[in-house]
Amino acid sequence: MADYDVIIIGAGPAGLTAGIYSGRARLKTLVVEDYTILSQAMLADSIENYPGFLEGINGSELIENFKKQAEKFDAEFKTGIVKYLKRREDNIWEIQLGDGNDELLTSRSVIIATGASPRKLDVPGEDIFQGRGVSYCATCDAAFYKDKEVVVVGGGDSAIEEALFLTRFAKKVFVVHRRDALRATKILQERAFQNKKIEFIWDSIVTQILGAEKVTAVRIKNLKKDTYQDLHCDGVFVFVGYRPNTSFVKEILILDKDGYIITDENMKTSEEGIFACGDCRKRPLRQIVTACGEGAIAAFSCQQYIDSLL
Repeated sequence: MADYDVIIIGAGPAGLTAGIYSGRARLKTLVVEDYTILSQAMLADSIENYPGFLEGINGSELIENFKKQAEKFDAEFKTGIVKYLKRREDNIWEIQLGDGNDELLTSRSVIIATGASPRKLDVPGEDIFQGRGVSYCATCDAAFYKDKEVVVVGGGDSAIEEALFLTRFAKKVFVVHRRDALRATKILQERAFQNKKIEFIWDSIVTQILGAEKVTAVRIKNLKKDTYQDLHCDGVFVFVGYRPNTSFVKEILILDKDGYIITDENMKTSEEGIFACGDCRKRPLRQIVTACGEGAIAAFSCQQYIDSLL
């Protein structure tokens, strides 16, 4: 006998949507929230492309609405860090929590929705100055840089969205990108190019973060000219991609070379009874709306799997 029909690991858009759908299906549902991992959606100041919100919506507000809706359908919530999963001989999954909440949970099925975390530059000074000028979240830290100069590293949607947000506070935002064109969507590019506070440094990478008690400059290498310059700044915001939060299942599930969980179109993983959805899963588009769709599919597939056990 298992404690739950389904345990959902992760409380971002994918996990919470799965919780809504599994709760509505009258499956006994538990959502495990890892307090060390914040959903990327939670950090968004304004989400403009989620259907139904003409003026956009704050990320934390949207996530809170998801959670209330899941609770409305009797999904339970527990805070903890999942250490490992293990299948018993009776096909029940054991989920071991740790780091203060050493609890062993059991479930007939599991949905993994642990998302992804920002990648680091892995350059000298990055770890030393984290929290003292190095940040991975403009929404969290932009207010500390009022009337100061900051550097944003990256050229995708996240980098440009955060650069635009930083212009509300900083007097100057330098965007350092390793190519000569942005990867961000066109509407974001247009806004950034029109913003007089943003200056682009093309074909360049940050090779070192400099400072004493806090960040004072970054060392930049121009990849085409093979030259270096030290650029004064008060803060560095890094947005160079993400890594999936999947280390706890690397011995159980088939992952791709970057650590993303491989599933089929029904969100089924390589292990029977385990499903995956959202940013931890290998997929071409990482958006809140796609995460929600995958969460719904994962819950439906989970329901079908449990029905097959009866």
